[in-house]
Amino acid sequence: MNTGRHEPAIVVIGGGTGLSVLLKGLKRYTSRLTAVVTVSDDGGSSGRLRNELGVLPPGDIRNCLVALAETETLMDRVFQHRFRQEGSLQGHNLGNLLLAAMTEITGDFVSAIRETSKVLAVRGKVIPATLETITLGAIMADGRRVTGETAIREYGGRIQEIFLLPECSPVPETLQAIEEADAIIIGPGSLYTSIIPNLLVKGISEAIAASPAATFYISNIMTEQGETDQFTAADHLQVIARYSGRQLIEHAVINCGSIDEDRLRRYQEEKAIPVRTAGEEIVKMGINIIERDLVSHTDVAWHDSEKLARVILENIKRES
Repeated sequence: MNTGRHEPAIVVIGGGTGLSVLLKGLKRYTSRLTAVVTVSDDGGSSGRLRNELGVLPPGDIRNCLVALAETETLMDRVFQHRFRQEGSLQGHNLGNLLLAAMTEITGDFVSAIRETSKVLAVRGKVIPATLETITLGAIMADGRRVTGETAIREYGGRIQEIFLLPECSPVPETLQAIEEADAIIIGPGSLYTSIIPNLLVKGISEAIAASPAATFYISNIMTEQGETDQFTAADHLQVIARYSGRQLIEHAVINCGSIDEDRLRRYQEEKAIPVRTAGEEIVKMGINIIERDLVSHTDVAWHDSEKLARVILENIKRES
């Protein structure tokens, strides 16, 4: 693990499982980490707390805090505990409840995250993309207008356009972190429901474009039903450019490792397939392609956190 002033300052932008996997790897190499996390989730425990208490959805924030915890302790397990017994707490995650309580105690969500970070001995910072209550909306390929992240995911049709209601501004710390970063990483994560919502927050895309930092996009390993059916890595990059109003990405990190038949069969019900590179299209965009075997040895086709972190750090060093 690197220590000291020469650690790279890295900003990661996204949400969901992919972001926490990346953070687990990066924390071994630098403590100068800032995770900018989407807050449009309206399902599960997060959605219930959002509706009942009026707090921002804490689920993705919680996962990032645990991913960045200095060591795996009993407290980490407590923070991830989900109540299973019947009753008003069923389905709630204890970490979500603690973040909601801390928000009431400290008076605001950012302070709640900061204090919780101390309890978990977090390496780095976790910041919500915005402190405003937002709803994700979409116009589907059939022309239907769907409101709410959960409803969009469950609709099943192809997304034509995604938007935030209402328009919102970022947390000032986010813009400062982007300005001071050595590298900015977008993804991995669900394209329309985890990544694009961050870029729709006013000022974030502009700050990334103005930053001297090296910019990376980590492509998903598998397509996602309803969001990215049949999408190549090039298609993902084109969507990011469309919503940010410019080409933000300098390097595309893409998996070229093989996925065994057993795991591929697990994805058949979801109609998910491995994301193809479409390298010629990416080169035409002026983006450097970094292809590596990035697949984990788990039962699902997720990124391996250590492989991913090493690829990012190697290329940051080349850029410096």
